[in-house]
Amino acid sequence: MKIIHNIIERHKRISSELGIATAEYAVTTVAACGFAGVLYKLLGSESIAQLIGELLRKALSSFLF
Repeated sequence: MKIIHNIIERHKRISSELGIATAEYAVTTVAACGFAGVLYKLLGSESIAQLIGELLRKALSSFLF
């Protein structure tokens, strides 16, 4: 009977923590969306686009020639 009791107690502990993983995924998803929004705004600005374009031109010109 002790084994059955231990199994039941272990199941109770595990099942009480099932929502934790879901909450962690939700927080991570919200953080990723916020980060994506910031990147979208940064990369959408003209000065950043010019900076990235210039860096790519320099990198590709030294690689190709």
